Amino acid sequence: MADDCPKTETNKQYCNCTYSCSKKYTCCDCLHYHRRMGQLPACFFPDDVERTYDRSVERFKKSKMRT
Repeated sequence: MADDCPKTETNKQYCNCTYSCSKKYTCCDCLHYHRRMGQLPACFFPDDVERTYDRSVERFKKSKMRT
């Protein structure tokens, strides 16, 4: 849970996720969750892509090709 993470306040500075869940600001839990799902967490994506909730590796590749 986010309340147990000593870095929650620091993580808030970097988290651009607009989805509300119990893993928000607990980066290690978020990363493990998305890895199990074959995805990447929101912080890997620019804000406009993050809002689509498409966390796929393919979408990540596409977002990097446009920069």
